[in-house]
Amino acid sequence: MTANIVYEGDLRTVATHHTSQSIIETDAPIDNQGKGERFSPTDLVATALGSCMLTVMGIKARELGINMKDATASIEKIMVTNPRRIGEIKVHIHFPNHIMVDEKQKIILERTALHCPVHKSLHPDIIFDIVFNWA
Repeated sequence: MTANIVYEGDLRTVATHHTSQSIIETDAPIDNQGKGERFSPTDLVATALGSCMLTVMGIKARELGINMKDATASIEKIMVTNPRRIGEIKVHIHFPNHIMVDEKQKIILERTALHCPVHKSLHPDIIFDIVFNWA
C-alpha cells in the first residue's frame, strides 16, 4: 500500500504515506467550491511533475558527478473545462550558478527530466511548457 486517505469533510482530505507516515493535506481550490487553503489534488499532480523531473535529474547528475543541490522548479497548472481537467502544466527549472555542466551534460539531464515517470504517466492531451534555465 502507498497511502491511506481520509476525507475530513468540507472538501478536505488527509493522506498518510504508508512507509514514512508523512502527511499531505488537500483542499478543493477556490474556483471549485473550496477554500484553497492547501494544495488541491490537481496541484499535487502538477507539483509531482516538477518534483519527479528534479529527482530523476538528481539521480542522473549523481551518476555524472554533478551536484544538483539548490536546483528549483516553478510550476503553473492551468485548468480547462468540459470536462474540468488539467489542460496545461508549465515547468520552469532553474539551475544556480554553482551547477557547472557542459552542453552534452545539459542535453543528458534535460532528456532525463522529460522521461520522468510522472511525465510519462500524464495524459497526452495536456500541454507541457517545460523550460530549463541554466545559469
